[in-house]
This record gives sequence, C-alpha cells and structure tokens, in this order.
Amino acid sequence: MSGALLRYQTALLMRSQRWLAPVLLYAAFLAVGVQSGQPVLDSLGYAAAVLLPAGAWLARVCVTNEPDAARHCAAAATSPARVHLSSLLAALLCTAALGVLGTVLVTAISRAVSSDNKVLIPLLPAAGAGLLAALTCALIGTAVGALCTWPLLRGTGWSLAATALGALLTLVVTGSPAHAAVSGLVTGSHTGVVHTPVLPLVAAAVIAGGAAAVAGALSSRRG
Repeated sequence: MSGALLRYQTALLMRSQRWLAPVLLYAAFLAVGVQSGQPVLDSLGYAAAVLLPAGAWLARVCVTNEPDAARHCAAAATSPARVHLSSLLAALLCTAALGVLGTVLVTAISRAVSSDNKVLIPLLPAAGAGLLAALTCALIGTAVGALCTWPLLRGTGWSLAATALGALLTLVVTGSPAHAAVSGLVTGSHTGVVHTPVLPLVAAAVIAGGAAAVAGALSSRRG
C-alpha cells in the first residue's frame, strides 16, 4: 500500500471534520469515567475499553467518507481493495494516536497504587500495559467498523446497530482480545501485579487483518 494513498485518506478524514464526533465521544467517556487520583490500572483499563467504540466509529467514517466519484478515480489508479484498506489503516492510525494520548493523560493523573491502595504499582510498566491494551482495543474497534459497514452492510440503520452491538460484545464476551486486555488491567489492579497483554494484542492484530482482508476483497466485487 502506497504512502501517498494513506496520506490521502488521512487528509480526507481530517478535512471532513467527521472525526470530531468519535473523538468527542472518547473524550466525554474519559471525562466521566476517569478522575484524578484513581488507581492507575483501573483507569487505564477503562480508557482502553472506551477507545473501542470510538475506533469502530472512526472506521465507519473513513470507509464512507470518500465521495463515490473520488473513490472510483482512486480505485482506477490502484485498486478498490487498496483504497478500502488504506481507509481502514487511516482509521486505525488515528484511533491508535487517540489511544496513545489517552494513555499518557490517564497515567499522568492517576495514582500508582492497586485498587485497595495497599500495593504500589510501577508506573512505566503500567503505562506500557495500558498502551498495549489501548492498541488491542483500537485493532478490535477497527475490525468491528470494517465488518459492520460497506461493503458488508449497506443499510445505514442496520450498519449502525451492528456496529454498536459488535463494539459491546467484543468488550464483554469472554475470549475477545479486547475483553482479555481490559480484564487483565483490572485484575492487575486488584492483585497489584501488572499483566502485559501481549497475546491479546497479537490476537487482535490477526482478527483486524482478517476483517480488513474480507472487507477489501468484497469492495473489489461490489465497487
């Protein structure tokens, strides 16, 4: 995938200002759910969890952001699949950047203690675990957005409902990488041990790659 195509999709997203709604949603969730002085791992787990629906929304925005005429021109110059994959990658990178900012902010205002305030939590490993959890949720959110909009689902109503349901299920269902990453942070806050979610991150990358491949292949057929 060319860097020019990715830069084009990112610039298209920024200029459209449609990124404001999911970013404000994420900021609002953080403002409501994270307060200064709370245990760091609990706060990082919450921040990672609320990033997932924002990522799914950003993926929907990027996939549907380009006018049909512009999409057809870009597809003619490259391919429909590459155009579609570049839009999903732009969404993922924006979501990941949002997750990094959220992780830094939450780490800065939280206390490096366990949930019962009895065990000191090493701050840098906690921040690293929170960052990996955020990236896991960013990947799963992008996968949900990719599978719940065009070209797999065309109707706006069904697509929105599927995106909301998919985001919820991937957070609460046991076996989901996002659920495992967030649960690991919360459990670590109770036990005073930092659990680094490497395996959930790898699983999320595989799932996101598969979802993007399916969506890209269908975009070539239904473009």
